[in-house]
Amino acid sequence: MPSVSTGAVLSPIHLFLEADIVVKLVMVGLLLASLWTWAIIFGFGLKVGGLRKEMQRFETEYREADDFDEFHRRAAGRDQPIARVFAAGVSEWRRSTAGKTIDREGTRERLATAMGATIATEIDRLSDRLNFLATVGSVAPFVGLFGTVWGIMRAFTGIAAAQSSSLAVVAPGIAEALFATAIGLFAAIPAVIAYNRYSHVVNRVEARLNRFADGFHATLSRRLEMEG
Repeated sequence: MPSVSTGAVLSPIHLFLEADIVVKLVMVGLLLASLWTWAIIFGFGLKVGGLRKEMQRFETEYREADDFDEFHRRAAGRDQPIARVFAAGVSEWRRSTAGKTIDREGTRERLATAMGATIATEIDRLSDRLNFLATVGSVAPFVGLFGTVWGIMRAFTGIAAAQSSSLAVVAPGIAEALFATAIGLFAAIPAVIAYNRYSHVVNRVEARLNRFADGFHATLSRRLEMEG
């Protein structure tokens, strides 16, 4: 077990270099998880910010449109969740009203099902990476704790080998071990905060898509009453 000054012990780089290979692997894994977590946090934040603006612009254009068939031609192909929900409703409407006889109640049910399924697909796609944040938030502290336990076992082994329990013998190994727990918390805390925050954001996006689908469904239902 190395004899190290207090300043060196508190150096993260020195603690990593002096750690056991198992603890090093734990630290590297946690640091990589932390980097990927921050990449998701920033990437998702930018994505959601742009998504909100797109939804607001689409809803404004939809309200200002005189005819939804014409608006559908203009909005076709937009890579936006709300545009795909709208397109699903229009597609189902055209299929259901293509025949000579229109089943009004069946058409209403199919419209609701088509748009509801599209919303579920869009929300699943949007929240896909949030599962990683949830995993890091729940697992990282325990991975760090494993590294701590392993490091403490190594420290006790060093005590036995040196046949001394002095602070100079014990402190470096304990510090290395606890550093693994610190990295685990460093990875977990932002992941938990971001997961909770972004889960709320996803729920709000889902609610907004559902409100749009309900409004569009009402519009199609009124038009359905005028058919035939």
